[in-house]
Amino acid sequence: MRNFDEHTITQAVIASLSATTNPRIRQISESLVRHLHDFVREIEPTQAEWAQAIEFLTAAGHITDHKRQEFILLSDTLGVSMLVDAINHRLPDGATETTVLGPFYVQNPPEFPNGANISAGTDGEPLLVTGSVRDTHGNGLAGAVIDVWHSDEDGYYDVQHTEAEGPNMRARLRARDDGSFSFWTTMPAAYPIPHDGPVGKMLELQGRHPYRPGHVHFMIGHGGFETLVTHVFVEGDPYLDSDVVFGVKDSLISRFEHLPAGPAPDGTVQERPCRHLNYDFVLAPAKT
Repeated sequence: MRNFDEHTITQAVIASLSATTNPRIRQISESLVRHLHDFVREIEPTQAEWAQAIEFLTAAGHITDHKRQEFILLSDTLGVSMLVDAINHRLPDGATETTVLGPFYVQNPPEFPNGANISAGTDGEPLLVTGSVRDTHGNGLAGAVIDVWHSDEDGYYDVQHTEAEGPNMRARLRARDDGSFSFWTTMPAAYPIPHDGPVGKMLELQGRHPYRPGHVHFMIGHGGFETLVTHVFVEGDPYLDSDVVFGVKDSLISRFEHLPAGPAPDGTVQERPCRHLNYDFVLAPAKT
């Protein structure tokens, strides 16, 4: 194993993997070597450029901690997260489409009854969210667990506020017997992903902005069905066609209807104008 050049090195590295006993690890390793070497041969980096690449990955590691995962941002902004999501969610017709989880989900959010206000007094335009959880035959899924979370009117999530006293604009609800659910909150806003690190510098060099369109996150589960992770995006948002993480799908864009003060669709009387989102989710059967 010596005297390799740009034409022979790839096969030599692949041959060195012949003793790998786990077939999946061998498959992944061989494919990685082939594609990585082809990438290098295509771009022909200078020594200085390759050093910059190593420095970029090193910086991503240094900025990553328990609150921030720069490599997830890198995966998101290069479209890899959505590609992995698409590969793992080849759904039947009629099932609600998926999108990325995002970095701001919190395990075991506080549970609220249907009709509650989950915004904890956060300033913003009131928003009523109604909808249902059903199977692909149209049957309501009673007791479906619905986790929701979203940004405030300034584009920040509760976990980004160091002075926050507790969770807000995030909750867990359970679908009623007919599969329906409802809650009050405030309108979400478009926001930038964290862009003060190496990924932000990459976006700047690529001539890209760091913004995501306004949306509400949903994670919905029920026994016997695939857990759904998705967003519902605000119709008309200026970033729908340039989402920095490529998460927008037409079926997930919905009207957040303007309503005047007075009776709301859930029977409550509102003293100020508000917005209303109604969306019906369809879960796919669990894979067997």
